Amino acid sequence: MSILEGKVAIVTGSARGIGRATAELLSEHGARVLINDLDGDTARQTASEIAGETLVHAGDLTRPGVPDELVRSVIDAWGKVDILVNNAGYTLDAPLHKMTDESFQRMLDIHTVVPFRMCRAVAPHMREPAKRERDAGEEVFRKIVNVSSISGTMGNAGQANYAAAKSAVIGLTKTLAKEWGQFRINVNAVAFGYIETRLTGSKEATNTIEIDGETVQLGMPDDLRKLVPMMIPLGRPGTPADAAGGIFLLCTPWANYIHGQVLMVTGGQFGGMIS
Repeated sequence: MSILEGKVAIVTGSARGIGRATAELLSEHGARVLINDLDGDTARQTASEIAGETLVHAGDLTRPGVPDELVRSVIDAWGKVDILVNNAGYTLDAPLHKMTDESFQRMLDIHTVVPFRMCRAVAPHMREPAKRERDAGEEVFRKIVNVSSISGTMGNAGQANYAAAKSAVIGLTKTLAKEWGQFRINVNAVAFGYIETRLTGSKEATNTIEIDGETVQLGMPDDLRKLVPMMIPLGRPGTPADAAGGIFLLCTPWANYIHGQVLMVTGGQFGGMIS
């Protein structure tokens, strides 16, 4: 039997990149997976290309009520939630003195408020079964993995908004671990270094996303992209599959006693992106 056979997983922001690689890995090992993205067409295409059983819920998770709707769709289809991976996100970089209130708030909304709302939405579907299992003398573990970044652990020039939000989700993780450990809900975070995704790609005209009808530029300057790999002891950027491996580990039974931790998935990079 596959290690995650019978488990139900939600992976936010899972139509591309790290989220897609995570959904594929969870599915490969037996989990049923909900695919979520702003772009419904891309989410449905991704779901159709994953071999296991999938469900799609497209939508902007920063809008009030959408996280609850997403969780409700999973419960209606599969009746439970065993794994939640809070992965959805993007960047809006600028030096602090040029950063707008809107850019700062947007990063807090997607990287901190959305994970908070997703955790709150799954709460009854994780806590209530756990109470019954506890009363019956059973020990069944469920998993929450929040995606952070070394920008949140070390800071990063040009990312005051992103770094603040990714740091805040670590505080959320550690607090929830204290509250929900009694229910055998493992709550951990992964902090990624330089992973090759749209967020670390070249700042090309085509490397954009649409948020509330506005085009948001993604990527990093090419001179910085050439510099960062030299700071990684393993000698190369990580791939989405590398990143997904860290998340997957925390979703397995081998991580049942790993709780309230931040797993650094960086290839050995211990500083920030440029220092």
